[in-house]
Amino acid sequence: HVQLVESGGGSVQAGGSLRLSCAVSGATLRSNLMGWFRQAPGKEREGVAVLDSDGTTSYADSVKGRFTISKDTSKNTLYLQMNGLKPEDTAMYYCAADLAVGSYTVAAAEVSTFAYWGQGTQVTVS
Repeated sequence: HVQLVESGGGSVQAGGSLRLSCAVSGATLRSNLMGWFRQAPGKEREGVAVLDSDGTTSYADSVKGRFTISKDTSKNTLYLQMNGLKPEDTAMYYCAADLAVGSYTVAAAEVSTFAYWGQGTQVTVS
């Protein structure tokens, strides 16, 4: 049974940084499709960054150059480093995983692509 547990959210001022973590259990974080999504109140869940089974990263235009997705297979953990945070980055952030292999862009890796989800961690930027 695959479980994803996010942590690292919080409240920061604009321009600040946060690093989100997603601890994976029940599966080995190696050649999997992993992603970070976010959902603001009243809006649909949107893809922020993905790391596909080839190790290629892809980012939403709104976060490109500010956010970095990475993983540490020794810790079975996925990360999202967020720098230069803006008020519009305020949302619940979710970690997602799937056993899909191949190349994915953030646009192609839709919500329905992922079988496993974390419970979310809140990020508030003021």
